[in-house]
Formats: sequence, structure tokens, C-alpha cells
Amino acid sequence: MSEGGSHKPRVEMVDPQTARRWIERGEAVLVDVREPHEFAMERIHGATLVPLSAFDPRSIPESKGKRLLLMCASGIRCGMASELLARAGYAELYRLAGGIMGWKAAGGPVVQGR
Repeated sequence: MSEGGSHKPRVEMVDPQTARRWIERGEAVLVDVREPHEFAMERIHGATLVPLSAFDPRSIPESKGKRLLLMCASGIRCGMASELLARAGYAELYRLAGGIMGWKAAGGPVVQGR
């Protein structure tokens, strides 16, 4: 077995209902990797914007003791972001299945506009 870099980070898809429960209980830090214009139109309350186009793992808010939950529009871009975070040493990441579209389809509330 080789040492160093052989540990694959855990990246888990989370359904909107589970994500909503975590957010409501304060158990997750939600990071939205969509672009600023998308975030300005609608967002999940409490989400921190870290756009994938200028993504820097150092911009991720502190999440000690909480789950780091990534989201985008439909679930694709948060996959790319999770790869970048895994390379930066994050061991456990969660992705919102279906992104904000899945969230809304499941009845999750969004903040509209500014």
C-alpha cells in the first residue's frame, strides 16, 4: 500500500429533505458554487457564495463540527467543486442532489432577488 494521497475523500449526495433538516438544525455549512447573477436571482437562505468560475478552497467558510454541503443549479458544478476541495485536503463533503432545482421541487424555500 502506498502512503500519502491514497485516502479517497468521502463525497456523498444528499437529498433536499435531509439537507433542509441539517440547515434548519444548524448542522451544515451551505456553499453555493453558482455565479453571482444566479445567486442574486434566488438562493437558499444562509448559503455562502463561492462561484465555481473563481473557486478557491481557501474561500470556504469554517465548517468544524458541521457538514460542508455544496450546491449549484442542478448538481453538476458542485461535483467539480467537490473535486477541487478533495484535492485541497477536505475529507468529507456533501452535495445537494438536484441543486437548487431539486431543492425547490422538494418544496424547499428560496430567497428571491436582493
